[in-house]
Amino acid sequence: MRRTGVRRVSELPLRLAVIGDELAAGAGDPKALGWVGRVAARTHASLAPTILTLAVPGEASTALAARWDEETARRFSPEADNRLVVALGRADLGAGLSLARSRLNLANILDVAESRHIPTFVVGPPPGHREDSERIAELSGAYNDVATRRRVPYVDTYTPLATHEQWLGDLAAGDGVLPGQAGYGMMAWLVLHAGWHTWLGLPDDAT
Repeated sequence: MRRTGVRRVSELPLRLAVIGDELAAGAGDPKALGWVGRVAARTHASLAPTILTLAVPGEASTALAARWDEETARRFSPEADNRLVVALGRADLGAGLSLARSRLNLANILDVAESRHIPTFVVGPPPGHREDSERIAELSGAYNDVATRRRVPYVDTYTPLATHEQWLGDLAAGDGVLPGQAGYGMMAWLVLHAGWHTWLGLPDDAT
């Protein structure tokens, strides 16, 4: 399946809608930046991108799939290079959704975005409670498979952070669920080094 807009075809200003839960909003970060703010600060375009974070705390992928199209349509502009970032959390586990349902929800988001000619980038769920590790790994793997099949960039935040001492320490210093300043910094690093600038059609200076 062909994905449009990986390379920029115009000099239209970038407008990015980030849909997700409290992790997309940077909850728990004492600097109130989250990974989105840190990535935005390192996104070097001729015109500063407009980044709109549309987050609902505790939201599972079923609700996300139901709301994203209408909410982003109100914020996108024909005079901008409109792009979608899907920031997936861990709420599907608490909601009791099956992997099949989670896969379908993401597939529906990506397929509708494709029909709207909206380039999409997916960020997977990071590690949380240790007792949920296996389930989060399975969820991330399922999301990765859906995105890969559609040739949509996917950032696996789970695998590199699951045993990372700094990440685990950051979680332990807080509520055990949300990262703090260091954790969001690590998530931002992973996004920037997973083809972010290439996806935006910008020079890659994420080092």
